[in-house]
Amino acid sequence: MNRRVFAQLLALGGSLGLLPATAAQNNETDDEESADDSKPNTIESAVKVTDFIALAKSKLPKATFEYITTGSCNELTLAENVAAFERTQVLPPLLRGVSKPDPSTTVLGQKIRFPVMLAPVAGQRMFHPQGALAAARAAASADTIMGVSSSVLNSVEEVAAASSGPKWFQLYMPKNRTVAKQLVKRVEQAGFNAIILTVDLGEWKDSDHRNKFGVPKDMLYKHLKDIGFPVTPKMTFDELVNFNINAWDLGMTWEIFDWLRNQTKLPILIKGVLRPDDAEKAIAKGVNGIVVSNHGGRRLDTMPASIHRLPEIVKTVDGRVEVMLDSGVRRGTDVLKALALGAKAVLIGRPYAWALAANGEAGVAQVLQMFHDEFVNAMASSGCQTVAEIDSSLLVG
Repeated sequence: MNRRVFAQLLALGGSLGLLPATAAQNNETDDEESADDSKPNTIESAVKVTDFIALAKSKLPKATFEYITTGSCNELTLAENVAAFERTQVLPPLLRGVSKPDPSTTVLGQKIRFPVMLAPVAGQRMFHPQGALAAARAAASADTIMGVSSSVLNSVEEVAAASSGPKWFQLYMPKNRTVAKQLVKRVEQAGFNAIILTVDLGEWKDSDHRNKFGVPKDMLYKHLKDIGFPVTPKMTFDELVNFNINAWDLGMTWEIFDWLRNQTKLPILIKGVLRPDDAEKAIAKGVNGIVVSNHGGRRLDTMPASIHRLPEIVKTVDGRVEVMLDSGVRRGTDVLKALALGAKAVLIGRPYAWALAANGEAGVAQVLQMFHDEFVNAMASSGCQTVAEIDSSLLVG
């Protein structure tokens, strides 16, 4: 992959969830996550989130499937995200008399049906023709929040019109602050409920290099035009790629929050926090929420699992703002564990990207229902009538 295409990927990169351990040694994606050798070959046969991996693989070009599924470098962080959830053990009390738990909660004052939201995922029109429009409808039907990537390949207005459900806009910062200011105003006017600033930048994925993965010209042009950049239909693909290389601010500092707060009254979240000192700095800058995240193992490899960093961040924050988590969430029990360690809710990425590729809006709805039903079962099994009753006493250690 040449430098231009790689820079294109940097600008495109959005948060995707996390895949369990992959066969990084031979650079082949292991899309089977259980000891069962059978793989579902129809949507109807899918019984768990990871069943959608094989279904997505059957629908997508190799490069696009691996763009969703693989992680950075040796994929150690990617594997550790899921393994860390699996190692975290639940020790539920018995006979608590709970049969019909209430999984609803609120995030930044917004009531949602259960504490699972859609993370910002880039490039969704490459996964399915309806892309983020389908995902937005599924999220609204599930009564949860959708995070919308700057690089989703649909405009702010298109995604806003797709559903009336609550949406957060994930902002990658244009160098041109006039363009950035106009984009933020459009987000407000479109009715988005919050802005997420993703600050963990830099993506280096072997599969994307090997596959020479890139965004098709028509989608890249539309993406740049939708952001508000002065691109024209007459520009060649090389010109668009060169423009894209230089369009984004990859050297942000903490002052970016001062600038953003002066542009909007919307709640602001920071995504990518793993260190307590960064959490303190974010609170000092007036953020309204923190997402503990290592970007699903897509960024700098060998970082620790998000779930391992969560307790220390929660302790540091001490209730001053809401804390959420992404990276590695695959089952309803994972949601329970994250809440037990102090998260207000979780965001999923890869699970719904696979489902979108497999079956569009219906696939995303199906994955969200799987998470809902598994989480409700985990609550009942742990004797928790409401999410407020989920705490660290449910976990070993």
